[in-house]
Amino acid sequence: MNKTLLPLTTQLNKVILGKEQQIKLSIACLLANGHLLIEDLPGMGKTTLSHGLASTFGLTYSRIQFTSDLLPADMLGVSVFNAKVQEFEFKKGPIFNQLILADEINRASPKTQSALLESMEENQVSVDGTTYPLPNPFFVIATQNPSFQSGTYPLPESQLDRFLMKISLGYPNVEAEKNMLMQIEDNPASIETLLTEHTLREMQQEVSRVFVSEKVINFILQLVTTSRTVNYVTSPLSPRASKAILKASKAWAYMHNRDYVVPEDVQAVFSSVTEHRLNGGESSSHGSSPVSQKIIESVDPLSV
Repeated sequence: MNKTLLPLTTQLNKVILGKEQQIKLSIACLLANGHLLIEDLPGMGKTTLSHGLASTFGLTYSRIQFTSDLLPADMLGVSVFNAKVQEFEFKKGPIFNQLILADEINRASPKTQSALLESMEENQVSVDGTTYPLPNPFFVIATQNPSFQSGTYPLPESQLDRFLMKISLGYPNVEAEKNMLMQIEDNPASIETLLTEHTLREMQQEVSRVFVSEKVINFILQLVTTSRTVNYVTSPLSPRASKAILKASKAWAYMHNRDYVVPEDVQAVFSSVTEHRLNGGESSSHGSSPVSQKIIESVDPLSV
C-alpha cells in the first residue's frame, strides 16, 4: 500500500468498519479524478463514508438531499437582483464545493438529475447563459436507493456512464457491527485532515502518469470486446468505459505503490467500473453472478 495513503485508509476503516475494499475503491475513484455512485439501503454508512473522505482529504463538503421537488436552481444557484447596483448577482449553490454528496439522487426528477451532467463532465455549470467553473478537485459521490423502493426514478444510461465507479457497502459482518455498537462516539466530523487539496492534485497527476503496457491495453480491449459479443450483456461497454477501466487501473496500481499497471489491477477494479454500465444499472438477479464477473472469468490475461 502507498505509504502516503496508508494512514488515510487506516483512519477511514475506523469509521466504516469491515468495508476495507469499498474504502480503497472510493479512494481510487477520487485519485482517478472520477465520480462515485453508491447504491444501498438507507443506514449502511454512505453519508458517513462521504463525510469521512472529505475530512480526511481536507476538501470542502456539501450534502444535497435529493427529493421529488428539488429544482436545478436549488443545487446550482440562482441570479438575484441587487437593488443597490441595479444588477443581477449570481448566488452560488451547494454544487460549488470540492466534494458533493448527492444523497438519494434517484428520488429527484430526471430534470434535476440531468442538471448534474455538465458539472460532472465539464467541471462547470451554466446559469442564465453564463458559465461558472467548479473547484478543483471536484468529486461527486451520489447515493441511490434500490430501484424496488417507492419514490425512485431510474438513472438514465447517459448519467450512469458519468460515474467512474459504482459500489455497494452492504451489511457489515457480525463482528464489525458489534464493534460499531460498542463505540462510545460516532462522529465523522472528528476525523483528522491528513492531506491537503494541493497534495491530492499532485497525486492525481502522478496517477495519470502511471505506465500501461501494450499487453495490459490488449487485455482491457479483450474484456470490452467480449462485452460486445456475448448474449448475456444488456449494454455493451463503450469507448468511454474503456477509458474508465484504464483510469481506475492506474489509480489502483498507484495505491499499491507501483508506477505501472498489471492485469491484476484491471481485474480488481473491473466490476466496480463496468457493472452499472453492462446492465443499465439493474442489479443481477438473486443467486446469479454479476455480468462483469462472468466477463472477467472468460478472459485469461495470459492469453492476450
